[in-house]
This record gives sequence, C-alpha cells and structure tokens, in this order.
Amino acid sequence: MPDEASATLGTALLVRARNAIGSEFGEAAQAEPEHPALAQPGATFVTLMLDGCLRGCIGSLEAWRPLDADVRENARAAAFRDPRFNPLPHDDFARARVEVSLLTPPVELHFSDEADALRQLRPNIDGVIFECHGKRGTFLPQVWEGLPEPSQFFNHLKQKAGFATDFWSPEVKLYRYEVQKWKENERN
Repeated sequence: MPDEASATLGTALLVRARNAIGSEFGEAAQAEPEHPALAQPGATFVTLMLDGCLRGCIGSLEAWRPLDADVRENARAAAFRDPRFNPLPHDDFARARVEVSLLTPPVELHFSDEADALRQLRPNIDGVIFECHGKRGTFLPQVWEGLPEPSQFFNHLKQKAGFATDFWSPEVKLYRYEVQKWKENERN
C-alpha cells in the first residue's frame, strides 16, 4: 500500500502548504491530516501556479528541519518572498494551485566534461543542482516538461545559476535528486 501512504502524505503536505499561505490572509485553516513522516526531516519545494503560469516556487535542497515546518515555510516563501514575483495578493489566493515536491537527498555526479555530464542526465527523472564559484541554481524534474532536450535544460539551468549558456569550468559540481510530487486539483 505505498500508493495509499503516499497519497495520504501528499494530502497532508498540500493542506499544510495552503493553510500556511491562507493564515497570512487570516483565512480559516482546513483540517490537517496527520502523517508520521511530518515529524522527520524533509526537503520540499512548493510551487504556486496561477491560470496555468508559474506564480512562485521556493524550496529546500536538503532536509534540515521537520517536514511539517519545511513545507509551511516554503509555501509562505513561494507566495510572498519569491524574488521573481510580487507578493501573492489575497484576490489570487483562491485561484492559485499548490504543488508540493518532496526531494530525495542530492547525489553528486562525477563526469569528465560537459558532454559527459549531459549524457548522465535523465530527462523527466532528475532534478539537477548546478554549482560553481559560489553560485548555485536548481531545476526540479518538472522543468523537463518545458525543456525536454538535455542541452536546452542544462543551458537554462546555467543561466538560472548566473552563468552564460556557454559557460563551463572544471570546478562545476552537479547533483541530481528525484521528487515525489502532489498537485491540488484545479480550483474554481
């Protein structure tokens, strides 16, 4: 019954994420299902979509606090502190759709050059962290849907980390992770 346990955890995370955002607007909280994993360390990303467009996405790459606290804080950050967007207005809250991704621990990739690194990427499976010279960027596995070619995915990830698309250095570090993800149903 792993699917049932996963669905229960997903529901618990989605409700907590929505409640965390709603509490900032003084909204009444929905009942929050319990799950034993919520007390364990966990790393989540919370993504907000509005009318089919990205409206915020903030998360943790490593598990350093209880999953319950992580999802709540990342939900508030995605709604109100994503530097790419203005804070979510109360008028948009009901229409916003919440997605929660639970990350596995990142695993470092070992490669000889950029071509070797590209060959190791697994489209639609890997989330990737690009790190070099104190800068870092990540794409969740969901990003493959819009950038299906590994070179395209990788070039956009380099830009997100603050580098040119043709940047390469022997000091580049790459990590991969996978996610379990849950989405709210479309809201009216």
